[in-house]
Amino acid sequence: MKICIYGAGAIGGYLGVQLARAGANVSLVARGPHLAAMRANGLKLLMGDQEHVVEVRCTDNPAELGPQDFVIICLKAHSITGVLASMRPLLGQHTRIVTAVNGIPYWYFYRHGGRYEGSTLESIDPGGRQWRELTPERAIGCIVYPATEIEAPGVIRHVYGDRFPLGEPSGETTADVQRLSEAFAKAGMQAPVLDRIRDEIWLKLWGNVCLNPISALTHATLDVICSDPTTRALSKAIMLESQAIAETFGVKFRVDVERRIEGARKVGAHKTSMLQDLERGRPMEIDPLVTVVQEMGRLTGIATPALDTVLALVAQRAKIAGLYDNVAPVAAKASAFA
Repeated sequence: MKICIYGAGAIGGYLGVQLARAGANVSLVARGPHLAAMRANGLKLLMGDQEHVVEVRCTDNPAELGPQDFVIICLKAHSITGVLASMRPLLGQHTRIVTAVNGIPYWYFYRHGGRYEGSTLESIDPGGRQWRELTPERAIGCIVYPATEIEAPGVIRHVYGDRFPLGEPSGETTADVQRLSEAFAKAGMQAPVLDRIRDEIWLKLWGNVCLNPISALTHATLDVICSDPTTRALSKAIMLESQAIAETFGVKFRVDVERRIEGARKVGAHKTSMLQDLERGRPMEIDPLVTVVQEMGRLTGIATPALDTVLALVAQRAKIAGLYDNVAPVAAKASAFA
């Protein structure tokens, strides 16, 4: 079984080391100093007081690798469209695409049923290119729960977590998703196969849609956002708007809003990924985490005044920092404030 991890950063690197240690045939696509360090010294994973180094095939030219059984996409979601052409050599007749990305994936409305079956979302898949070129038939959903970070080029630090729930868009337990789940389990990670993968996607997004932009605007950590009465109330308002949208699409939440917020508070003084990106001068994941929920709200006719306001503010903040240039989806909704 050949597995290519496209985007061997913090999460992709963690997956690569763990799978390689378990004997999987893994290759990594990376770039820059991180790639150079992996080529020179191997890929190092720090887990508590343990250190693991693996020598795996890594490249910035996917054409060298040939068709794969699984391509695990570990890029920031807004980066995927830009690498579609370079990804093509990895795709054989039976290759499966595993979307280990934050937010709503490109295949969301494949095998969804109902009036939106086959729809694409402009905020995450401009022009429907991912849908056409990757094709939704290849997709396997994956939710990323671990926290990891690149400590230095070629060095990944694992902070916490090992869960990567998987699921077919159809809800079936196919041979492919079962094989992948078993490979993850052999590598010491939890990858349960879910029959309602969209519920899990929304459960994670439910926190990201509010906590990420609020943290980027305030520079507050999760414990502060979820404890302060004003930011907690704003988070709850956005989450209730998002819940109404998700439930219109048939999503079921297994916890209530208060429990979800409390769970985030217990994480402690953690900076969200969006705040980390702002501080480090990296493009911010606004569209996959926030704009897409607004777009889905427009599809359903559900108003999102709290989300609209925070989205407008964080988009402006990111634009001023030079970390966000896709302002069209926000600008198109400017009439909501008129």
